[in-house]
Amino acid sequence: MGQLALRNIAAADLRAYIAKLESTVSSVDYQRGILSELSSILEAAVDDKRLARNPMRAKSVRWPKAPQERREAWPLERALRVRDVINPRNRITVVLGLGCGLRQGEVFGLSPEDIDYARGVLHVRRQVQAIKGRLYFTLPKGKKTRVVDMPSSVAEELKRHVEAFPPVKVELPWGKPEAEGQRRKFSLLLTTRFGNAIAVNTWNTYTWKPALAKAGVIPPRVKGAKDWQWEAAPKDGFHVLRHTYASIMLEAGESVVTVARWLGHSSPAITLGYYAHFMPEAGSKGRTAIDRLLERQGDLHASRNSPDSPQG
Repeated sequence: MGQLALRNIAAADLRAYIAKLESTVSSVDYQRGILSELSSILEAAVDDKRLARNPMRAKSVRWPKAPQERREAWPLERALRVRDVINPRNRITVVLGLGCGLRQGEVFGLSPEDIDYARGVLHVRRQVQAIKGRLYFTLPKGKKTRVVDMPSSVAEELKRHVEAFPPVKVELPWGKPEAEGQRRKFSLLLTTRFGNAIAVNTWNTYTWKPALAKAGVIPPRVKGAKDWQWEAAPKDGFHVLRHTYASIMLEAGESVVTVARWLGHSSPAITLGYYAHFMPEAGSKGRTAIDRLLERQGDLHASRNSPDSPQG
């Protein structure tokens, strides 16, 4: 924003800045990430009474639209096969991804205190994230916590996991590198064998990829290859479990609004953009309801006009 004073930032300045971003930064996700950080700074200024309102919220300030790519799910049989071949300590990761739609970092940041067995829900309050090679506790994506439905089958798996692999308290910095002094400790459901938080890249290489190969999803490692040399599988990363969860929910007729809330999407429109193709029966329920209503009204009209009716 150059030398522009904080109090002087107007919607017009932000529109110009966004136009500059769009012309110089090719990745839309990166553009949106920058704007999200800027909006957070301005929101903090509002909280500190340095600004009356956040100019990023002006209607004329339009963010670059996120690309709405079609998400592909796994067949349920494949997901269950991976669940059953992955090592016992990590089986719960597949259960939580497939059964609750949690992101990978959210699974690694889940604590026993986040599980509400009585209500049948999970509280998604944090994730474990790698920033510049170091692990941190941070808020979930979008900096929003959420409550997710927990099916009884997932609850039973969680109880078995806790009994077999007792949670371990782990301390990490909270937030970003500049907040190094802010450390927090949480009891985590899933840690390494040495009681450390799990690094996503290491886990993908030494736990996830071997499970995919064992389940026949990707080819085995070629002879003579290093432990970390696996075939690239961009469509078979952990996130595919989240897509599979969404497909199961929507194909079962669950509300898009509800699924969006469970997934942590900021709007049901985002859920529809990604997963509308998982709704082959969309519209059929409304059509059936109208047909039943009109048929009932038609039958009532016919009976009233029948020669045998009192009104006929």
